[in-house]
Amino acid sequence: MNAAAPLPTFAPMPDAQGFFGPYGGQLVPPHLKQAMDAINAAYAEITRRQDFQDELAQLFADYVGRPSPIFHARRLSQQLGGAQIHLKREDLNHTGAHKINHCLGEALLAKFMGKKKVIAETGAGQHGVALATACALVGIPCEIHMGQVDIEKEHPNVTKMRILGCKLVPVTRGAATLKEAVDSAFEEYLSNPTDYLYAIGSVVGPHPFPMMVRDFQSIIGREAREQFQAKHGRLPDYVAACVGGGSNAIGMFTAFLNDASVKLVGVEPAGEGTDKPGRHAATLTMGQPGEIHGMKCYVLEDADGQPAAVHSIASGLDYPGIGPQHSYLKDLGRAQYATADDQETLGAFMQLSRVEGIIPALESAHAVAWAMRVAPTLPADCHILVNLSGRGDKDADYVAEKLGL
Repeated sequence: MNAAAPLPTFAPMPDAQGFFGPYGGQLVPPHLKQAMDAINAAYAEITRRQDFQDELAQLFADYVGRPSPIFHARRLSQQLGGAQIHLKREDLNHTGAHKINHCLGEALLAKFMGKKKVIAETGAGQHGVALATACALVGIPCEIHMGQVDIEKEHPNVTKMRILGCKLVPVTRGAATLKEAVDSAFEEYLSNPTDYLYAIGSVVGPHPFPMMVRDFQSIIGREAREQFQAKHGRLPDYVAACVGGGSNAIGMFTAFLNDASVKLVGVEPAGEGTDKPGRHAATLTMGQPGEIHGMKCYVLEDADGQPAAVHSIASGLDYPGIGPQHSYLKDLGRAQYATADDQETLGAFMQLSRVEGIIPALESAHAVAWAMRVAPTLPADCHILVNLSGRGDKDADYVAEKLGL
């Protein structure tokens, strides 16, 4: 979008039924709709309370370590030539990623509602670690469902979850990755939605979760916008973030939606190639509007119209759906959605590590890969702000083994 293009008004999203344009909603049976509506009402009530806002703000500052800084990757920018690359350092948060932002909010909401257990899925394990951390903090039992493939791949995070006291449920069905973990966790939640809260790990699922998780994550963009202006006297030209379900990206994008000069770029996993069905997870790039996990959104489907098999080197991105707000932003043209494949992502992971001394999560390395690809094509006074959504501790052994280090 150029600077002169008129922008839609984004503030009202979603509407009262949870729709972002044609996407979102509550595609759930009546008894579950009652549970979703109760969560929505409790969320509306708790967010109006000053004591809740004060407690969350204090936890963000004293527990998470917010605000997270913005780092100018000068050596990387010089090596590449062209645009300047800046990193919003969500990897420096307690638990190592952006996930703690919404997990604290969800744990406080569960406590406020008197829930007896919090249930969630996790892919890379960052959401699982963050939620187990938040539940330990507020004193509520936590159960995390995780695909067996991801358990073996993300062993450091599995260990952390067990240390933190959560019940870890291995999921062995199907591909045994993120989608199956979502299915399994949702089934457990359905067994007792009155006493349990399903703390969804991204801006996906039935209303109010895409809204709720976005709201908790929007602190990323609010901080980044203020920090960048204070340091540079202007806004960045590009704001980029990796996209799986889409929580870190929407958290970053939200503060910039009405800034027509800022181009928003979500970077999806091309895996082994978007020309190889089942071997990528580029939902917005290759998918079409459909339904999954209680919402309308873009979906990757197989020949039978079912959610397709997906793949990414990053366990947190291999999901065949996408947040409904991202689906709407794509249709509006307000955000662009690009891809980075496994090999390009590995290259970015290693180059950022060795040039700037920052080991990124493989998820975040997708956005870094995109920035590294486009920076040389842009002038030196152009600024790219990348949301570095997590650190790569969890991926270090996997990458070392894969590259023979």
